[in-house]
Amino acid sequence: MSSIYSIIQGLNLAAYQASQVLASPLLYQVMSYVVESYFVVLPLMLIYLIYKKDRNVFVFAVAGLVLYIIGDIIKMIVREPRPCNLQGTQYLQSYCDTGYSFPSNHATVLTGLALFINYKYLRILYILWVILLLFGKLFLAQHYLTDLIAGVIISLIVARVLQVYSKKINDVLAGIFNRIFGKVYKI
Repeated sequence: MSSIYSIIQGLNLAAYQASQVLASPLLYQVMSYVVESYFVVLPLMLIYLIYKKDRNVFVFAVAGLVLYIIGDIIKMIVREPRPCNLQGTQYLQSYCDTGYSFPSNHATVLTGLALFINYKYLRILYILWVILLLFGKLFLAQHYLTDLIAGVIISLIVARVLQVYSKKINDVLAGIFNRIFGKVYKI
C-alpha cells in the first residue's frame, strides 16, 4: 500500500514540477483569474442556454448542482489538505483556496457539463476553457494531479448517468418553468 502511495505522490510532484517550467509572476496572476472565471462562465452558459430556449438548460443546472454536492461530500470524507497549504509552498499561499483538495470540485463540476452543451463550437470552447482552468489549479498548487483526474472521472460517470435521464429531467423542470412563466419550452 505504501508503494502505491509513493507512486501517486511521485506522479503528483512530477506533474506540479512540470507545470512550474512555465512559472512567472504574470502567469501566476493570469492563472488565478482563469481559475476564478467559472463565476462568469457558468452564469453566461446558463444565460445563453436560456436565450436559445435550449431545454438542456435544466439538466445542465441540475448536473452542476448534483456534481458539486457529490464532490463536496467526498471532500468532507477524505479531508486531504491542498498542496498549497503544505510545508514549502508558502509563496503560493496568496493563490490558495480554503477547504480540502480531493477531489477537485472544479474538475468534478465542470467536466461533465460539457455533455449537456448541444452546440459544437461552444462545446469545444468550453472544453478548452476547462482544460486551461484545470491546468491553473495544478499550476497554482491548489490541487494534485490525482485530485483533477478523480474529479474528471467522477464527473463523467455522474454526468453520463444524468444524461440517460436528461429527457425526463428536462420535461419535468420545463413543465414547472412553463407553469410559472408561461409556455416557453416545448414539452
